[in-house]
Amino acid sequence: MAQNPNTQALSDAGVSIWLDDLSRHRLTSGGLKDLIASKNVVGVTTNPSIFQGAISGSKDYDDAIAGLYADGRDVDGIIEALTTDDVRDACDVFMDLYRSTQGYDGRVSIEVDPRHANDTDATIEQAQRLYDLVDRENVMIKIPATLEGLPAITEVISRGISVNVTLIFSVARYEEVIEAYLEGLEKAAEAGRDLATIHSVASFFISRVDTEIDKRLEEIGGDALELLGKAAVANGRAAFGLYAREFSSERFGALKEKGANVQRPLWASTGVKNEDYSDTLYVDELVTDPAVNTMPEKTLDAFADHGDASGRLTVASAADEEEKAEELFDRLAEAGIDLADVFAQLESEGVSKFVDAWGELLDTVGSARPSENA
Repeated sequence: MAQNPNTQALSDAGVSIWLDDLSRHRLTSGGLKDLIASKNVVGVTTNPSIFQGAISGSKDYDDAIAGLYADGRDVDGIIEALTTDDVRDACDVFMDLYRSTQGYDGRVSIEVDPRHANDTDATIEQAQRLYDLVDRENVMIKIPATLEGLPAITEVISRGISVNVTLIFSVARYEEVIEAYLEGLEKAAEAGRDLATIHSVASFFISRVDTEIDKRLEEIGGDALELLGKAAVANGRAAFGLYAREFSSERFGALKEKGANVQRPLWASTGVKNEDYSDTLYVDELVTDPAVNTMPEKTLDAFADHGDASGRLTVASAADEEEKAEELFDRLAEAGIDLADVFAQLESEGVSKFVDAWGELLDTVGSARPSENA
């Protein structure tokens, strides 16, 4: 099966395409393998909302749930088994790709319980548990970039576990994430671990930034409306500028000599939520080399149909793009947008949305408990 020319161009430009979705049906139907073969998909990300949608919206899990209840599992244990089974199977689908790219791609991410987002020790404990349960070297453990998540990232990286850092909204927090990663690598090196086996991506959320800032700009009105739809891409490009600086530093250079890998930026939440914008906006405008773009299938299909990977940004051009982004941030501030407040709100809402999805998943599995009188 030939690869789609648009997704091939995106891959050639330095962007790894990871699918932002997973379900048992994708695995058993061969649908995931088809996307690998036809649209350059080289990884998968999951989150609590994705698993809630997959398990509640399908009968594919009914027999497994019934069997786990019969084995005496509680609701949390059943969810853990269902999700880690799916991720393990997906890891197996990508294993050859993982090995051929020396761990660069062929990755599948699974997130720690979002209820632990503000608990460092619990996050570390569950990250290790998920890694052990999936038992595949190409799994990535997703840890949210909350203040409490930062030391967990350092500790988990130091143990040699690859991490997908999620829910990053601001460049300031991204800088702290990079610091957490570098500290983890340094500790791993001190412990004698092979740094070449440790990989990480930093998931920078895109569309939600425009959604919140656009809402505030519309409330302000007037000349502020000229800034609609510009903040999210600028924020991503500013993040790429920070990536270019930090991973060209002497500090990382010393780690690179020991085999360390860069922590690639990952553009997340790239499905467009405003119908007035191009449905490939957050892919076309963030063709950075390197990067991961994790897309819902709707966005992937749109890019395959009419996406444009020609606007490639490299490390060499990152400084200029970062400067342009800073100019836009200044204009937003002058218009009355409190960016720090926006990013704090988005992080809080992001955690809450995943906690809510997890709660719905608990309800879904709980409602499937067999009746004692059955």
